[in-house]
Amino acid sequence: MIFADAFGWLFDPVNWSGPKGIPLRVGVHLLYCLGAVLGASAIAVPLGLFVGHTGRGGTFLVGGSNALRALPTLGLVTFLYLIAGGGTGPVLIALIVLAIPPILAGTYAGIQDVDRGVVDAARGMGMTGGQVLWRVELPNALPLLIGGLRNATLQVVATASVAAYVGIETLGRPLLDGLRVLDYGQFVGGAVLIAVLAVALDLLLASGQKAIVPRGLRLAGQPTGPKKGKRSQKLVATAAQPDSGGSTA
Repeated sequence: MIFADAFGWLFDPVNWSGPKGIPLRVGVHLLYCLGAVLGASAIAVPLGLFVGHTGRGGTFLVGGSNALRALPTLGLVTFLYLIAGGGTGPVLIALIVLAIPPILAGTYAGIQDVDRGVVDAARGMGMTGGQVLWRVELPNALPLLIGGLRNATLQVVATASVAAYVGIETLGRPLLDGLRVLDYGQFVGGAVLIAVLAVALDLLLASGQKAIVPRGLRLAGQPTGPKKGKRSQKLVATAAQPDSGGSTA
């Protein structure tokens, strides 16, 4: 009965038009999610690359950022909203705080997971620290880095619904309104929309990961047996090659 009511609410034309229609709420929800993931990436990815490459403070920073997961997002949104006196900033800041830990952990783990033989061989071939980072470590770290982005995106999509508590028309509004008037069809319908959006974004990111990450790195982290050293040398040699049209010294 509840699911029948949910489908009835989802396919009611009234809910697909107007300033409070489902398309507008999906758009607002996506904007907040995009802003949060981009903002968190701008902070966490450079920081993760630095601590992963240098090995300085990685355990402290990643462990400290994981402690942020214990913060109740709704409480943080409410607290920041009261301090700021309204606006969309508190919600965005809270979502950025939520998204930083998985992105930072994925980036740091990706750099640390690179075979040290690859890094040592790259340095032995005369590559600078910057070249090692951008041409050897970062490409090999992409599977875990993008995995962190996917994890952060799923968390943000599920949590952005709390913005409805401060009057923002995200997909959390059907949940809030449904509970207030005991309309469980609307509540379940809103939950279905959030779940579908999360799955769609994850599939999109998975397709992007497949397109960006080289085929030879998609099995990163799996043992390669005695041929691992030869593979590492080949990866370094490829990274050390000059760009097309360039010349070697």
